[in-house]
Amino acid sequence: MFPRHVTLLDVGPRDGLQNEKQPVATEHKVALVQRLQAAGLREIEVTSYVSPKWVPQMADNAAVMAAIPRPPGVRHSVLVPNMIGFEAMLAGGAATRPDEIVVFGAASEAFSRRNINCSIEESITRFAPVVAAAREAGLKVRGAISCAVGCPYQGEVGPDAVEQVVRLMKDIGVQHVGIADTIGVGTPRKVQAVIERALKHYPMHEVSGHFHDTYGQALANIYACLEIGLHTFDTSVAGLGGCPYAKGATGNVATEDVVFMLNGMGIDTGIDLDALVAAGGWISDVLGRAPVSRAGKALLVKQGREFA
Repeated sequence: MFPRHVTLLDVGPRDGLQNEKQPVATEHKVALVQRLQAAGLREIEVTSYVSPKWVPQMADNAAVMAAIPRPPGVRHSVLVPNMIGFEAMLAGGAATRPDEIVVFGAASEAFSRRNINCSIEESITRFAPVVAAAREAGLKVRGAISCAVGCPYQGEVGPDAVEQVVRLMKDIGVQHVGIADTIGVGTPRKVQAVIERALKHYPMHEVSGHFHDTYGQALANIYACLEIGLHTFDTSVAGLGGCPYAKGATGNVATEDVVFMLNGMGIDTGIDLDALVAAGGWISDVLGRAPVSRAGKALLVKQGREFA
């Protein structure tokens, strides 16, 4: 039975813009969050506290967090990979305090060693003090598990490997787990199998799906998750964020495409599709390109917009 309501967490301001090579002004990042909130988004991943040496796009994290509007009922999250990032986040005081922090690990040993130069278990050990400090500060902790279906280095990743990381995250106090198909190779039955493993350890409302559309499977995978009752998903306005492991491929599934599908299924999101499409068109104009979202682009064309 399909859920009656679905919660979408828009990761465009962080996961989407983080991949942009051109600098995006702080004022534009703040305006994007404001437009998403005005469209009805109630969960937004705003920025990350990572080293500006490695991710210069997020160097203005504190300025963005201090400037975003904070309407009641909206939750803001930030990515915090280590204690250095956590302490930097706390240094801003109440003005920069999020509602939730995100830590991330991989279900692939090859991916973990290639990207953060340590094993999966070592990465979890590194996250443990961050999780403990966040919970002591009254912040919710979400764990993202990347490469949950496939890895660019080792190939297929099985449900057993994902379940092991789910267990490790639960053991250190992570309160919500997000299952991410980082390279977009997942197909419906494989995705269902992985989600079902996460549901053995977390209740339905504390599990979410994060799907990339690299091979055009993201909506099908979301539909498959809806079939088993999952009702929380990460999406990205205008399809912001490419796939670094498949040159020229799309990355995060577009929020507009997901809302269009859910509207057609009679599933409530609380999101105004027209306002969302306008927000996607606006940030795409800022970046100097057409939206990646198929629904967003089609609806903008109906309004008279032209794209090359």
